[in-house]
Amino acid sequence: MCGIAGLYFFNDFARTKPNGLSDALLSLHWRGPDSRGTFASGNACLGHTRLSIIDTSAAAAQPFSDASQRYTLVFNGEIYNFRQLREKLKQKQVNFRSESDTEVLLHWLIDKGPEGINDLQGFFAFALYDKKEDTLLLARDRLGIKPLYYHRNSDKLLFASEMKGMMAMQIPKVIDCASLSVYLHLNYIPGPWTIFEGVYKLLPGYYMQVSRKGIESVQYYKIEAGPTTVSPPSDYDAAKQMLRTKLADSVIKRLVADVPLGAFLSGGIDSSIITALAAKEVKGLNTFSIGFRDEPMFDETHYARAVAKMHQTNHTEFKLSTDDLLGCVFDVMDYTDEPFADSSALAVYILSKETRKKVTVALSGDGADELFAGYNKHLAEWKVRHPSLAAKALKQLQPLLARLPQSRNNLLLNKIRQFNRFGSGMRQPAAERYWQWAGFTTNEQGNKLLLKQTEEAELNQRKSRWLKEISENGPIGEILLTDMQLVLPYDMLTKIDMMSMANSLEVRVPFLDHDLVNFVFSLPDAFKIDGRQRKKILRDAFREDLPAELYNRNKQGFEVPLLRWFRRELRSLIEDDLLSEEFVIHQQIFNYPEIKQLLTQLFSRNPGDAPARIWALLVFQYWWKKNLI
Repeated sequence: MCGIAGLYFFNDFARTKPNGLSDALLSLHWRGPDSRGTFASGNACLGHTRLSIIDTSAAAAQPFSDASQRYTLVFNGEIYNFRQLREKLKQKQVNFRSESDTEVLLHWLIDKGPEGINDLQGFFAFALYDKKEDTLLLARDRLGIKPLYYHRNSDKLLFASEMKGMMAMQIPKVIDCASLSVYLHLNYIPGPWTIFEGVYKLLPGYYMQVSRKGIESVQYYKIEAGPTTVSPPSDYDAAKQMLRTKLADSVIKRLVADVPLGAFLSGGIDSSIITALAAKEVKGLNTFSIGFRDEPMFDETHYARAVAKMHQTNHTEFKLSTDDLLGCVFDVMDYTDEPFADSSALAVYILSKETRKKVTVALSGDGADELFAGYNKHLAEWKVRHPSLAAKALKQLQPLLARLPQSRNNLLLNKIRQFNRFGSGMRQPAAERYWQWAGFTTNEQGNKLLLKQTEEAELNQRKSRWLKEISENGPIGEILLTDMQLVLPYDMLTKIDMMSMANSLEVRVPFLDHDLVNFVFSLPDAFKIDGRQRKKILRDAFREDLPAELYNRNKQGFEVPLLRWFRRELRSLIEDDLLSEEFVIHQQIFNYPEIKQLLTQLFSRNPGDAPARIWALLVFQYWWKKNLI
């Protein structure tokens, strides 16, 4: 895995100014600690930091130019079918000087142009400069596994793998108020917007052509729900077999590497299936899991051990205490270059850090929940659309439930919290229900926290764009499609990319092979969820490959003990520093009386979702203090 950054100049004067590219590459060091390179010619400057995975020799170093020096490429990612593409290029008398997928990608794009992106199997963000035509091609993979940021002004276009790189190239640092409002609701910022005005995320499945004439964005891939592009199998058993074949093929593609490789193994269904398939191809596969010493109800290492034993993997466990998690809080916040408050990033950071001590590449089970309806909210949505007497009763009782104590850190109070959210959601239209269940606040609560109110029209425009797939009486597949376009790229994949790259670890996600994704979205909803079982076809297809005990339990999630930390170890950080009255009033972003009220709720017997909301505020404040003072 790597980091890329660069500039394209729209006029000759802009080329004479300092551009900050060297500083950008320094900021991306952890993405590519093995080497660093730059290119400057014509109206483009390109930079690259390298984490060597395929062809680790200097012959594959980037920026990579063809023999004529007309084309130059910087590339972050992996092309899994590069050997097949290489053979096709050889038939056209293309000569190669390395064994890398980078060189294959370069020549494939030279031969096919932007349309050649459709032939790529893998994950990527890249920039290709054509010196003769003076054009720059930027592209991002179909599902947003690899990030790419950009900013344009009258003089130039800047791009980088991370916001750190953008800030190093001196972008304007003006807070986007609508993005901040959305962040306070979701705990992350969906694209194409970012925390800064005028800085954007290139959307998954898009490429951008840049020249002195202007910029053109083109969508080259979109998930199609239903049997529109893929002919679904005739029955459930045939679908199970096809799923097994396609997922096995996806795993095999992702085992190509010239460095040590392993797999995350949490003990859940998703990572266990990936491990089972990979272990058939790699004898003594390295697998890694983390357990929680102080939170036995969240510790799934015994399930991971059962899978490791069944498939004879070389298994490593990392047993953590809550103090271990607390100890990495500031490391995680230091690496986060845009406000991002999914607290499970702490566990992913430690898992990546420990895994990197033994391997350079790890397979992950991410993406299965979004594909196969694996979240509680998916089952809740099914029950809203097929209401039982109990569900109808919860809808009627919701106003009463809203008055009862609620907390994520207590089993009974968390159940009350969940029932209240479900009952409240039943009262909403489908799109509003999705938005409510995706977040931690109401729009009113979020706006009250801000001194400068966000224009409602702007927020509604963004929400409409993100929720456009959801109709009132449509299939559950619309919810899954929205998750694939919202939650997956901007929460789950952002978390995986940031925390793995912070530790120079490449993570590959077999569930997100685009051929597999297209197939799964061609299947009927009933194959995935039926009111009793989530991820139905995935569980059934691989039942013989996993220990029986994995199936006889509920889905487990880990809750970071935020409430305990805020009441004890992090209390002074809240009250004396980042959320103190002096700091907040001087900052002139937040409404301190509302923060004070939220803190009162946090320290009460009925904290509700206050810990998650305070965490989002703390992460933002830490980021703001580090980057904008």
